[in-house]
Order: sequence, then structure tokens, then C-alpha cells
Amino acid sequence: MARDSCLARVTAGAAVGGAVGGAVGAVYGTYEAIRYKVPGLLKIRYIGQTTVGSAAIFGLFLGAGSLIHCGKSY
Repeated sequence: MARDSCLARVTAGAAVGGAVGGAVGAVYGTYEAIRYKVPGLLKIRYIGQTTVGSAAIFGLFLGAGSLIHCGKSY
């Protein structure tokens, strides 16, 4: 595979987006779980859902942005 292949760029973009989205989702999920006083072990489930959802959405958009940017030559 070439060093600057489009697939490598899209994969890297999606991975970075997933990592950033997961971190932001974990912080936001923790904040909301404490703010809305989610009871007991449901906090863990709520934080997990927020983390995975945020990571998936942000990874998807950053991967798509990398794909769009991949076709441009400057």
C-alpha cells in the first residue's frame, strides 16, 4: 500500500475521530450522569452509551471528511 493512500488516510481519520469522540463522550456522559442523578450502576451504562455513541458519530464524520479531502490535490 502506498504511503499516502486514500484508505490509510480515511482509516487514520476515523481512528482519531473515534478516540477524540470517545474522550469527549466519556467526559460529557459523566457530567450528565452526575447532573441528572442517575442511580447506582446505571451510571456506568449511561456513560458507556454516551462514550460509544459519541465516538461512532465523530469517527464517522472525521472519516468522511478525510475521504472528501483525499480526492483533492493542491
